Amino acid sequence: MLTELETLSQNIGRLIAISQRHNEARQALETQLAQVRAEADATRAELAQMREERDALQAERDGLSAKIDDAQVRLNAILEKLPRARAQNEPDNQLDLLAPELELNAHHEEEAGSAVTRHGENA
Repeated sequence: MLTELETLSQNIGRLIAISQRHNEARQALETQLAQVRAEADATRAELAQMREERDALQAERDGLSAKIDDAQVRLNAILEKLPRARAQNEPDNQLDLLAPELELNAHHEEEAGSAVTRHGENA
């Protein structure tokens, strides 16, 4: 009977040791679970803050877009009020400005050439 008591005592000791190891493992897992939950809560809070910032930036973008559209409408209204037609004697571009001068220079050269010819004939 003494050996049965010793065997029973040893088995109880092993069960107590196993129970302690399971309790320690459970506590470690509960601690780890609490940390993971805290990280998840922090991530959710950060996500909520980022969404608020995104919404604020979208609102700012929409406001700026509306201002740009308004400015474009105003600019178009101003441009419509500006005179569009040019005067008939006003040339269309700078190259057209050169054409009358070239014709005038060619005419003067012809007159100068004629005068030289006349002076030669008179001599």
